[in-house]
Amino acid sequence: QVQLVESGGGLVQPGGSLTLSCVTSISIFSINAIGWYRQAPGKGRELVARIANLDSINYADSVKGRFTISRDNAKNTVFLQMNSLKPEDTAVYYCNARMYRGINVYDYWGQGTQVTVSS
Repeated sequence: QVQLVESGGGLVQPGGSLTLSCVTSISIFSINAIGWYRQAPGKGRELVARIANLDSINYADSVKGRFTISRDNAKNTVFLQMNSLKPEDTAVYYCNARMYRGINVYDYWGQGTQVTVSS
């Protein structure tokens, strides 16, 4: 079992910045893929950014050039730096940890943190 605790959400004006943090209960090196998803009202959950196999990074096209995912291995923490925020970035952001064990895939989720971009 993996516990994920997010923080850093809030209300920000368009063009502003926020940094989300996700602390894991186990070493990041034990996790095959870790990243951020978001879910806006009335929409499905979508991938925002993810680090897989410790060094492969993927971003959603909608956030490329604006968001940066990074990690602090010593603190078992993953960050999402969000710049040039737009109203369409408004959503609940979830930290996700994915682990592969043989043929099984295990997904763990944080409780979510609200990001609201509005003037």
